[in-house]
Order: sequence, then structure tokens, then C-alpha cells
Amino acid sequence: MPKTIADAMTRDPVVVRAETPLNEAIQILAERRISGLPVVDDSGQLVGIISETDLMWRETGVTPPAYIMFLDSVIYLQNPAKHERELHKALGQTVGEVMSSDPISISPDKPLKEAAQIMHEKEVRRLPVVDAGQVIGILTRGDIVRAMAASE
Repeated sequence: MPKTIADAMTRDPVVVRAETPLNEAIQILAERRISGLPVVDDSGQLVGIISETDLMWRETGVTPPAYIMFLDSVIYLQNPAKHERELHKALGQTVGEVMSSDPISISPDKPLKEAAQIMHEKEVRRLPVVDAGQVIGILTRGDIVRAMAASE
């Protein structure tokens, strides 16, 4: 019988809220040796995810967008809104300012194979597991590999 998400996920994951100070989230990630946290609202609904990738902006900084001057006008070669979002992430002080919004999630009754396909195609390292709108678990690539090893 194929394994489901519920068979492999980590139950009751640590979650943070959008208003959680960024330094607190960084401490949680470091102390627990995890690479991401689901972000929930006051009712426990998933609103985002914060990962190591989101935090890299703090250390790497932001490169101004490329532009050219033409007849005393500035013409951006990239979308300046993207630069503004990156700058906001680099300067953010709360989880909500830095997190990735609209995360991909999955329900616990789905097959593990489906989660693996989503993670591969979308290039994500973790999927929050949501049931009735509430975060009940998290599935990582490591969880999938451990489930594969257990079935051998």
C-alpha cells in the first residue's frame, strides 16, 4: 500500500506568526536545526513560510537594478518592483516582512509520491501539511527519503 503524507510528515511543527520578530525566528531555526517554519495567522491558518532562503537577503544585501540613461530619463532593465521587494526583505524586522507568501501546501491523505513530485517541480524543500485549514505537520525532503528507506 502506498504511503501517505500522514505516514511520513513531522507532526505538530513549530510555527511562527507574521508579527514574530525576525531574530526570534532565526533563533528557532538555529536551535532546532531546521531550515524553515510555517507562518500562521491568529486563527492558525497558513499565511506563509519563512526559510533559510528568505533570510539570505539579510547577509547578501540587495543589488540595485540595472538601468540606462536616455535623454535625461532612467530606463530600468529589470522590474524596479522586484528590487523594492528584495530591499524590503533585506531590511525586514518581522517574519511577515521577510516570509514567502502563498506557500504551497498539501493535505495529509495525499500519496507521498505526489508530494515528491510537487517538491521537485516547484523546487521547494518543505511542504506544510494542512487539514481543515490548520497546519498539522510539515513534510521535508528528508522525511521522504526516510520513508523510502523504511520501505526497502
